[in-house]
Amino acid sequence: MSCLRDRITAVRVDGERGSATLELAIITPALLLLLGLIVMAGRVDLAAGTVEHAAASAAREATLARDPAAAVAAATSTAAADLAAQGVVCASSAVDVDAAGFAAALGEAATVTVTVSCTVPLSDLAVPGLPGSRTMTASATSSLDRYRSR
Repeated sequence: MSCLRDRITAVRVDGERGSATLELAIITPALLLLLGLIVMAGRVDLAAGTVEHAAASAAREATLARDPAAAVAAATSTAAADLAAQGVVCASSAVDVDAAGFAAALGEAATVTVTVSCTVPLSDLAVPGLPGSRTMTASATSSLDRYRSR
């Protein structure tokens, strides 16, 4: 009886040879795709948060300037520095400063608005179906001091 049991066990074991390899070959591409999507989501989320922070910092820095030209220069350099400090790599970036508030009369409410755009490359992830890049855009507005000379 034990001889028959040994034969049945041997047949079952031999019938499953290579099944783990086959399972691994089937599941590996799906796991790699999932890993690529997680990395993409992290990169996009980090870039979006950094662009929002850069816009807010640039708007605040622009309101500290004394004239529109200095405001544009300060906002542009602050946004670039914030993006670089967080390690966000932009294929292209743009900083648009609306410094029309500097033309407001003394005592009137005025604001400066800064829009920061950053195109984040995704092509290095090599995940099928992903776009080559994604553009993140954020705007922030900061108030000018009503009674400060402009």
